[in-house]
Amino acid sequence: MARNPIVDVFTIRDLRQRILFTTGILVLFRLGATIPIPGINVSALQAYFLAEGQAGMGVEQYLDFFSGGAFTNFSVFMLGIMPYISMSIIMQLLLLVFPALKRISEEEGGRKRIQRYTRYGTIVVSLIQSSVVTVYARQIPNAVQIPFSLYTPISMLTVTAGTIFLMWLGEQINQRGIGNGISLLIFAGIVARMPGAMWDIFQAVQRGDINPVILIVVVLMFLVVVALVIYEQQGQRKIPVHYAKRVVGRRMYGAQNTYVPFKINPSGVIPVIFASSVIFFPLQIASGLGGGIPWMQRLAMWLQPPGAPYLVMYSLLIIFFAYFYTQVTLNPIEISRNIRENGGSIPGIRSEKMEEYFTRTLNRIILPGALFLAFIALIPEVVQPLFGFPPQVAHLMGGTALLIMVGVDLDLMSQIEGHLRMHHHEGLTKKGRIRSRNL
Repeated sequence: MARNPIVDVFTIRDLRQRILFTTGILVLFRLGATIPIPGINVSALQAYFLAEGQAGMGVEQYLDFFSGGAFTNFSVFMLGIMPYISMSIIMQLLLLVFPALKRISEEEGGRKRIQRYTRYGTIVVSLIQSSVVTVYARQIPNAVQIPFSLYTPISMLTVTAGTIFLMWLGEQINQRGIGNGISLLIFAGIVARMPGAMWDIFQAVQRGDINPVILIVVVLMFLVVVALVIYEQQGQRKIPVHYAKRVVGRRMYGAQNTYVPFKINPSGVIPVIFASSVIFFPLQIASGLGGGIPWMQRLAMWLQPPGAPYLVMYSLLIIFFAYFYTQVTLNPIEISRNIRENGGSIPGIRSEKMEEYFTRTLNRIILPGALFLAFIALIPEVVQPLFGFPPQVAHLMGGTALLIMVGVDLDLMSQIEGHLRMHHHEGLTKKGRIRSRNL
């Protein structure tokens, strides 16, 4: 009798504890997203953002979408985890620019030092963004019920503490839970918007704003896009490697053939998350402070989604971070050195040309993968005006939200699969593994 893989997941004590711990953290995150900053008038906020939502999906609605409603609630988690992501990008760039910092990261315990610097930087970024939020709150009628001189420090400290707490929760998931903690927090915020999006689409069909036939066609298109995203995320280019016989200590290892797997998109959904963080950080500052500074107001209007400048910059950032993050995580020089040190070779490639071969191969597979990510990320900007779908529904049917949801889900399933196989259970799929597409 075939065993149910879902039952197997909860029969393994360690895996069960990790899943329950992760679920508890995500529930805590969702509770925090509903707790407003002290001194905020929730009713005034709801009335204001309801009117703003009817006017279109501006930068505030975008930020709210990815924080699971925490932004429009002016909650303690209103900045989400984006300040930490922004600081992580800055730190990665600093490692490339400053050789001394790069040497520190390569020393014993260096990664912990870099992680500590990133945490300190996150506090600075959070304080900057929270100060912008306090200015933005003054533009909302009757939103603040206490004097601004008191609200400003309370808001900045509360929101910054909320971001640092989220960063800590993400680290706890990495250590004691399952999945990537930071990605799961973003994933939970997006999934939390799904019930509201489904209700919006139901009401639009009832009012006659959307033809049911059009809805069915778009849903079918959505399923095709999901299948394409999964295919792209799982696709691999396998480079064969041959290891000759060698002696290690007193043991002789025989010749063997293996391969180096290069995914079509080695960086996963990281380019999309990084691009969103980079483009919304200056946009939020420009929108919050632009009222009194003309050039910042013009910058905010120029970058406002879904305008052409925003779409172009967003696409270019996705492509840039696809290459950037791949070079950070997959260094052709290090891969080649490891293969040579272990007596390996690539059939038909001279040893001194191995780095060049890996670099050329990576460049060939990264570009189509990055272009595909950019294409999927821009789907909502086409679906919404073309079919008249509500903004948050369009963004769930494609774009950044879809890429993050599929990517995080695949990563989570892969980790659960690994735990099941380690305990000699069948995996979540029939063959006991999540299959990859060979190219």
